[in-house]
Amino acid sequence: MFDMVIRNGTVATASDVFKADVAIRDGRIVQVGEALGEAAKVIDAAGRLVLPGGIDSHVHLAQPSGDGIVMADGFESGTLSALFGGNTTVMPFCLQEKGSSLREALTQYHALAEGNCYTDVSFHLIVSDPTPAVLGQELPALVADGYSSFKVFMTYEGLRLNDAQILETMDVARRTGALVMVHCENEDAIRYLIGRHEEAGTVAPKAHATTRPVVVEREATHRALSLAEVVDVPVVIVHVSNGAAIEEIRAARARGLKVIGETCPQYLTLTADDLDGMDWEGAKFVCSPPPRTVEEQANCWRGLETGLFDLYSSDHCPFRYEDDKGKLNPKGRLSFRHIPNGIPGVETRLPILFSEGVMTGRIDLPRFVALIATNHARVYGLEKKGSITVGKDADIAIWDPNETRTIRHAELHDGADYTPYEGLEIKGWPTTVILGGKCMVEDGQLVGAKGDGRYRSRTAPSMPTHAR
Repeated sequence: MFDMVIRNGTVATASDVFKADVAIRDGRIVQVGEALGEAAKVIDAAGRLVLPGGIDSHVHLAQPSGDGIVMADGFESGTLSALFGGNTTVMPFCLQEKGSSLREALTQYHALAEGNCYTDVSFHLIVSDPTPAVLGQELPALVADGYSSFKVFMTYEGLRLNDAQILETMDVARRTGALVMVHCENEDAIRYLIGRHEEAGTVAPKAHATTRPVVVEREATHRALSLAEVVDVPVVIVHVSNGAAIEEIRAARARGLKVIGETCPQYLTLTADDLDGMDWEGAKFVCSPPPRTVEEQANCWRGLETGLFDLYSSDHCPFRYEDDKGKLNPKGRLSFRHIPNGIPGVETRLPILFSEGVMTGRIDLPRFVALIATNHARVYGLEKKGSITVGKDADIAIWDPNETRTIRHAELHDGADYTPYEGLEIKGWPTTVILGGKCMVEDGQLVGAKGDGRYRSRTAPSMPTHAR
């Protein structure tokens, strides 16, 4: 007897869509076929889609965010929100603060996650202090322990690395088989533009967008790709927001560089005009890179449709709005410079792409599955996840493609006090979510428990075929 059988559903993988039953035993998918045997639990998925649980590989939880600023989500609320959005794995960032070791940061981060997760988790590293000890000892040892990806910043004072440091960090990736993720914005250009804005007295939230224009992202993207070409190392360009940066990725691939592109829902649905809200409401939309224009939205959609983007992530980085430790902190009320960068979105990531992508015909179901799960598992070495395939973890989301909702923060589960997507009409929503063969959400109701999610180590990354 199986532990569970999902009957009568339409299964989608990254390559196919077909009618089938799915049988689960001991937390794994053991059969996919017709008329499967008896099970202790049977779920009738007639009229519904049976998809792999989403993997959100770009999430910020419980991350240090500056003096007096507190992130709205820790692991409990963040993974609960992810779960209700059809995700079964999230990959937050463990930040190395200046003067501390990566090992110390990981020990503290694991302690925050332990026993508090509703989804599985796996950690990226953020390298902010690439000392000889970090690059020569800690980082190679951590890659061997399954922390096979790390992020570097080209912006944010206190986080950004100079070109020489980026080259040295990339060289560790080349030697260890790890994957480097790069946040591409030119900090010196941003600081120059901030100075000009402040001289003119332009300090409202909308100035966040005009001090981080497309050109500073395009230039940094070109530079990051050039540095990766020098070292001959694969690279992920995260949260791409515009066509110029997309063209840099396309040109790098044409030169033979192994490069992966990622975009996010804010670049498909929001614009810089959202930062121009009344009474400082624009602070709710401050993130980096900022939302752009309707034309750049179209460019990002083309990137998803054509395969330029391999990954679609939320970049969930939540802060409360009405909070002196969040967006409206005392300094943030006076200038865009002090508004914490980041917006919530882990729960709405998948419904937005399904509704705006699949239901409008922009992308098909296999492409949806690749963008939200399969590619993330392959790229980041989660070899047991990301597909409805025999032998994989039974991480499954059952979707009702006909369910219509209006996004309201009051119905979401994160720790923020708003959603930037308030009022967006959605068609299609995950109604049942299964993690490792256990129902966590059933017909929209939480039935799993905090602590059911576990930390997952990873193997070496694998590049998509077109990026090799």
